[in-house]
Amino acid sequence: MEKRSSKRKKKRSKKGLYITLAVLVLLAAGGYIFRKQLAVAAFDMFLSKSLENKLQDSYQPRGGEQKAQAEPIVYQDKPFSVLLLGTDERPEDKTRGRSDTVIYAVVRPKESRVLLVSVPRDTYVQIVGRDQDKDGVDDHDKLAHAYAFGGVDMSIDTVEKFLGGKVNNYATINFEAIKDAVDALGGVKLPIEKDIVADNPIHIQFTIKGGKPIYDGQDALYYVRYREDSDFNRTKRQQIFMNAVADEVLSLNGITKIPDLLDIMGQNFKTDMQPSFILDLAKQVMMQTSPQISSFTVMGEGYRSKKDGLYYDKANEKDLNYAKELIENWMDPDTQVAELKIPDRQKIQ
Repeated sequence: MEKRSSKRKKKRSKKGLYITLAVLVLLAAGGYIFRKQLAVAAFDMFLSKSLENKLQDSYQPRGGEQKAQAEPIVYQDKPFSVLLLGTDERPEDKTRGRSDTVIYAVVRPKESRVLLVSVPRDTYVQIVGRDQDKDGVDDHDKLAHAYAFGGVDMSIDTVEKFLGGKVNNYATINFEAIKDAVDALGGVKLPIEKDIVADNPIHIQFTIKGGKPIYDGQDALYYVRYREDSDFNRTKRQQIFMNAVADEVLSLNGITKIPDLLDIMGQNFKTDMQPSFILDLAKQVMMQTSPQISSFTVMGEGYRSKKDGLYYDKANEKDLNYAKELIENWMDPDTQVAELKIPDRQKIQ
């Protein structure tokens, strides 16, 4: 009798073990299958409200516009554009500073695609809204100076005129915040194969060692600001850096650090996109595949002006026209994914 009872117990214990294992497997599979939904739920539960409060400090409508009431949550399905400006404002400076980075971004949230069209800071453009000269023609100057002359509004008007595309929103970030933000992420991966050496005595001198698996905030800041080869290469490095940061932030580890990043950004980050809009878009991205980012830079030919002796870039007309085609193509809501123009990969020269 005891042997039979012992056998029954063993059978029951094995059966219970199998059932437990089966349940664990199902739970694990369910967690994997619905991992995106779980991530969004956790985002809503633990981060959403905190982030919305922090983003309120960065929300700054254009010009004299009043802060709008939060819009209802909606699924973003139409393309929209954002002018991204990287500025070099410093606390000790009384002036507004310039925009060292100017990127016209087209976001297609429905397809999780982003187009980045960069225009080098020294590009010679018509500064829309600047005081007119004696001939009644708006002054032409470096694109970076539009921000110094008239802030976000003048930068937007100038870029719209130059690229021919409407700017729906803007976002500015002060380069001074990059170092601490990258360190908070634990560093970023950058494709630096050889040492980058800045030894020009009129600029900050530094060396970035090549081949490192992770680069800290100081190296990242040097990487995006290095300017001793060409304006085009500098612009490409900025695009590479943005992709690297996006990859790190969208990782599970990076998402948990977003509140700390916003604290670090503080007054160094400004945008006219409402907090609720940004959060809704973030959750939508989390539910989809990782964004596919395509980049293009309007190249130019450098020259020194006989008029003022300054160095400028004259935009390549072919590149400029192609950039306009890209923007028109990506901003059209009727453009299907298969019809999106994908720019050829431009390599650092």
